[in-house]
Amino acid sequence: MKRVLVFAALALSVLAARVDVASSATSECRGFLTCVPVSGPWVVLPTSQSTQRPQVQYQLTCPKGFIVGGVDAELSDRAVDVWFLGATGSPISPGRTTSRSIVFVATYVGSGARAPTFRPHAGCIPGGGGGRRTPTALSRVFPPGKPTVRRVRTIRVDLERSYDVRCRSGERLVAAYTARGFRTAKPPTPALVSTLSAKTSVTPSRITVSVKGGSGRGIVQIAAVCAGGK
Repeated sequence: MKRVLVFAALALSVLAARVDVASSATSECRGFLTCVPVSGPWVVLPTSQSTQRPQVQYQLTCPKGFIVGGVDAELSDRAVDVWFLGATGSPISPGRTTSRSIVFVATYVGSGARAPTFRPHAGCIPGGGGGRRTPTALSRVFPPGKPTVRRVRTIRVDLERSYDVRCRSGERLVAAYTARGFRTAKPPTPALVSTLSAKTSVTPSRITVSVKGGSGRGIVQIAAVCAGGK
Protein backbone atom coordinates (compact mmCIF):
# COMPACT_ATOMS: atom_id res chain seq x y z
CA MET A 1 0.00 0.00 0.00
CA LYS A 2 2.82 2.35 0.88
CA ARG A 3 4.50 1.64 -2.47
CA VAL A 4 1.24 2.51 -4.30
CA LEU A 5 0.91 5.78 -2.40
CA VAL A 6 4.53 6.71 -3.05
CA PHE A 7 4.14 5.91 -6.75
CA ALA A 8 0.94 7.97 -6.92
CA ALA A 9 2.63 10.91 -5.21
CA LEU A 10 5.54 10.73 -7.64
CA ALA A 11 3.18 10.59 -10.60
CA LEU A 12 1.25 13.62 -9.36
CA SER A 13 4.47 15.55 -8.79
CA VAL A 14 5.66 14.78 -12.33
CA LEU A 15 2.27 15.80 -13.74
CA ALA A 16 2.33 19.04 -11.74
CA ALA A 17 5.82 19.81 -13.03
CA ARG A 18 4.70 19.22 -16.62
CA VAL A 19 1.63 21.43 -16.18
CA ASP A 20 3.79 24.20 -14.71
CA VAL A 21 6.21 24.06 -17.63
CA ALA A 22 3.37 24.09 -20.15
CA SER A 23 1.60 27.01 -18.47
CA SER A 24 4.80 29.06 -18.44
CA ALA A 25 5.33 28.70 -22.20
CA THR A 26 4.23 31.52 -24.47
CA SER A 27 1.18 30.92 -26.63
CA GLU A 28 1.59 33.17 -29.68
CA CYS A 29 1.46 30.14 -32.03
CA ARG A 30 -1.25 28.19 -30.22
CA GLY A 31 -4.02 26.98 -32.53
CA PHE A 32 -2.12 27.50 -35.83
CA LEU A 33 -0.95 24.60 -37.98
CA THR A 34 1.81 26.71 -39.55
CA CYS A 35 3.37 29.37 -37.37
CA VAL A 36 6.78 31.02 -37.02
CA PRO A 37 7.43 32.43 -33.52
CA VAL A 38 9.24 35.77 -33.38
CA SER A 39 10.40 37.30 -30.11
CA GLY A 40 11.82 40.67 -29.21
CA PRO A 41 14.36 41.65 -26.55
CA TRP A 42 13.56 42.44 -22.93
CA VAL A 43 12.20 45.96 -23.39
CA VAL A 44 12.89 48.40 -20.54
CA LEU A 45 9.90 50.32 -19.16
CA PRO A 46 10.12 53.83 -17.68
CA THR A 47 9.02 54.07 -14.04
CA SER A 48 7.07 56.93 -12.52
CA GLN A 49 4.71 57.64 -9.64
CA SER A 50 2.74 60.23 -11.61
CA THR A 51 -0.96 59.87 -12.36
CA GLN A 52 -0.24 59.67 -16.10
CA ARG A 53 2.24 56.81 -16.40
CA PRO A 54 4.73 56.88 -19.29
CA GLN A 55 4.55 54.14 -21.91
CA VAL A 56 6.98 52.47 -24.26
CA GLN A 57 6.30 51.09 -27.74
CA TYR A 58 8.14 48.28 -29.51
CA GLN A 59 7.53 46.88 -33.00
CA LEU A 60 7.98 43.26 -34.10
CA THR A 61 8.03 42.26 -37.77
CA CYS A 62 7.25 38.87 -39.29
CA PRO A 63 9.28 37.31 -42.11
CA LYS A 64 8.30 38.25 -45.64
CA GLY A 65 5.08 36.54 -46.71
CA PHE A 66 3.79 36.18 -43.14
CA ILE A 67 1.35 38.19 -41.01
CA VAL A 68 0.83 38.34 -37.26
CA GLY A 69 -1.65 35.69 -36.15
CA GLY A 70 -1.08 35.64 -32.40
CA VAL A 71 0.67 37.63 -29.70
CA ASP A 72 1.97 37.04 -26.20
CA ALA A 73 4.46 38.58 -23.80
CA GLU A 74 6.66 37.71 -20.83
CA LEU A 75 6.79 40.11 -17.89
CA SER A 76 9.44 40.67 -15.25
CA ASP A 77 6.77 42.15 -12.96
CA ARG A 78 3.00 41.55 -12.67
CA ALA A 79 2.38 45.31 -12.69
CA VAL A 80 3.43 45.63 -16.35
CA ASP A 81 0.38 46.37 -18.52
CA VAL A 82 0.81 45.28 -22.17
CA TRP A 83 -1.42 45.64 -25.21
CA PHE A 84 -0.95 46.06 -28.96
CA LEU A 85 -2.09 48.41 -31.69
CA GLY A 86 -4.56 46.89 -34.15
CA ALA A 87 -6.49 48.18 -37.15
CA THR A 88 -10.25 48.59 -37.06
CA GLY A 89 -12.45 46.31 -39.13
CA SER A 90 -14.70 43.29 -38.88
CA PRO A 91 -14.15 40.51 -38.17
CA ILE A 92 -11.16 40.90 -35.85
CA SER A 93 -8.66 38.58 -37.50
CA PRO A 94 -5.11 38.27 -38.86
CA GLY A 95 -4.79 40.29 -42.03
CA ARG A 96 -7.45 42.75 -40.90
CA THR A 97 -6.57 43.62 -37.33
CA THR A 98 -2.89 42.85 -37.80
CA SER A 99 -0.37 43.00 -40.63
CA ARG A 100 3.24 41.90 -41.09
CA SER A 101 4.34 44.18 -38.22
CA ILE A 102 2.76 44.72 -34.83
CA VAL A 103 3.39 47.39 -32.21
CA PHE A 104 3.32 46.48 -28.53
CA VAL A 105 2.52 49.21 -26.01
CA ALA A 106 3.45 48.75 -22.36
CA THR A 107 3.15 50.72 -19.13
CA TYR A 108 4.45 50.00 -15.65
CA VAL A 109 1.57 50.65 -13.24
CA GLY A 110 3.23 49.43 -10.02
CA SER A 111 5.38 51.18 -7.47
CA GLY A 112 8.18 48.87 -6.36
CA ALA A 113 10.14 47.57 -9.35
CA ARG A 114 13.50 49.19 -10.10
CA ALA A 115 13.85 48.03 -13.71
CA PRO A 116 10.60 46.49 -15.05
CA THR A 117 10.82 44.84 -18.48
CA PHE A 118 8.71 42.83 -20.90
CA ARG A 119 9.55 40.59 -23.85
CA PRO A 120 7.07 40.69 -26.77
CA HIS A 121 6.22 37.62 -28.85
CA ALA A 122 4.41 37.32 -32.18
CA GLY A 123 3.17 34.20 -33.94
CA CYS A 124 3.60 34.67 -37.71
CA ILE A 125 1.32 32.79 -40.09
CA PRO A 126 1.30 32.66 -43.91
CA GLY A 127 -0.33 35.76 -45.36
CA GLY A 128 -3.51 35.40 -47.36
CA GLY A 129 -6.10 37.43 -49.20
CA GLY A 130 -9.03 39.21 -47.74
CA GLY A 131 -9.28 42.93 -48.21
CA ARG A 132 -11.35 45.44 -46.33
CA ARG A 133 -14.70 46.43 -47.80
CA THR A 134 -15.23 50.16 -47.97
CA PRO A 135 -18.89 51.12 -47.46
CA THR A 136 -20.53 53.43 -49.96
CA ALA A 137 -21.92 56.65 -48.50
CA LEU A 138 -23.59 59.72 -49.98
CA SER A 139 -22.10 62.14 -47.48
CA ARG A 140 -18.38 62.87 -47.30
CA VAL A 141 -17.34 60.47 -44.56
CA PHE A 142 -14.47 58.02 -44.55
CA PRO A 143 -13.82 54.60 -43.01
CA PRO A 144 -10.75 54.27 -40.77
CA GLY A 145 -7.61 53.93 -42.84
CA LYS A 146 -3.86 54.23 -42.37
CA PRO A 147 -3.00 57.94 -42.38
CA THR A 148 0.39 57.32 -40.77
CA VAL A 149 3.39 55.09 -41.44
CA ARG A 150 6.11 54.00 -39.02
CA ARG A 151 9.75 54.35 -39.98
CA VAL A 152 11.55 52.00 -37.60
CA ARG A 153 15.21 51.25 -36.96
CA THR A 154 16.49 48.68 -34.46
CA ILE A 155 20.13 48.90 -33.37
CA ARG A 156 22.37 46.56 -31.43
CA VAL A 157 24.46 48.94 -29.35
CA ASP A 158 28.18 48.27 -29.59
CA LEU A 159 29.70 51.75 -29.84
CA GLU A 160 28.83 55.18 -28.52
CA ARG A 161 27.29 57.01 -31.46
CA SER A 162 24.14 58.68 -32.81
CA TYR A 163 21.47 57.28 -35.10
CA ASP A 164 18.47 58.93 -36.70
CA VAL A 165 15.21 58.02 -38.38
CA ARG A 166 13.52 60.57 -40.58
CA CYS A 167 10.31 60.94 -42.52
CA ARG A 168 10.47 60.80 -46.30
CA SER A 169 9.88 63.64 -48.71
CA GLY A 170 6.31 64.92 -48.44
CA GLU A 171 5.80 63.38 -44.97
CA ARG A 172 5.75 65.13 -41.61
CA LEU A 173 6.70 63.78 -38.21
CA VAL A 174 3.70 63.47 -35.85
CA ALA A 175 5.14 61.22 -33.11
CA ALA A 176 8.45 59.65 -32.14
CA TYR A 177 9.36 56.80 -29.79
CA THR A 178 12.50 55.21 -28.40
CA ALA A 179 12.71 51.83 -26.65
CA ARG A 180 15.67 50.27 -24.83
CA GLY A 181 16.00 46.50 -24.56
CA PHE A 182 18.35 43.59 -23.91
CA ARG A 183 18.88 40.31 -25.77
CA THR A 184 19.18 38.16 -22.66
CA ALA A 185 17.56 34.86 -21.72
CA LYS A 186 16.21 36.30 -18.47
CA PRO A 187 15.05 39.81 -17.52
CA PRO A 188 18.09 42.10 -17.23
CA THR A 189 19.17 43.20 -13.78
CA PRO A 190 18.71 46.83 -12.68
CA ALA A 191 22.50 47.22 -12.79
CA LEU A 192 22.61 46.12 -16.45
CA VAL A 193 19.64 48.31 -17.37
CA SER A 194 21.35 51.36 -15.88
CA THR A 195 24.35 50.94 -18.23
CA LEU A 196 22.33 51.54 -21.41
CA SER A 197 21.44 55.14 -22.23
CA ALA A 198 19.55 56.62 -25.17
CA LYS A 199 19.31 60.41 -25.34
CA THR A 200 16.67 61.60 -27.78
CA SER A 201 16.19 64.81 -29.73
CA VAL A 202 13.35 65.51 -32.16
CA THR A 203 13.10 67.96 -35.06
CA PRO A 204 10.13 68.55 -37.40
CA SER A 205 11.34 65.82 -39.76
CA ARG A 206 13.40 63.31 -37.77
CA ILE A 207 14.29 61.73 -34.42
CA THR A 208 17.95 61.42 -33.39
CA VAL A 209 19.15 59.16 -30.58
CA SER A 210 22.61 59.07 -28.99
CA VAL A 211 23.26 55.60 -27.55
CA LYS A 212 25.94 54.05 -25.39
CA GLY A 213 26.50 51.22 -22.91
CA GLY A 214 24.58 47.99 -22.60
CA SER A 215 27.65 45.78 -22.19
CA GLY A 216 27.30 44.53 -25.76
CA ARG A 217 23.78 43.21 -25.15
CA GLY A 218 21.80 46.41 -25.49
CA ILE A 219 19.11 47.02 -28.14
CA VAL A 220 17.64 50.41 -29.02
CA GLN A 221 14.64 50.79 -31.32
CA ILE A 222 13.85 54.18 -32.87
CA ALA A 223 10.44 54.87 -34.41
CA ALA A 224 9.24 57.89 -36.36
CA VAL A 225 5.49 58.09 -37.00
CA CYS A 226 5.01 60.02 -40.23
CA ALA A 227 1.89 61.45 -41.91
CA GLY A 228 1.08 63.16 -45.17
CA GLY A 229 2.82 60.75 -47.51
CA LYS A 230 1.36 59.27 -50.67
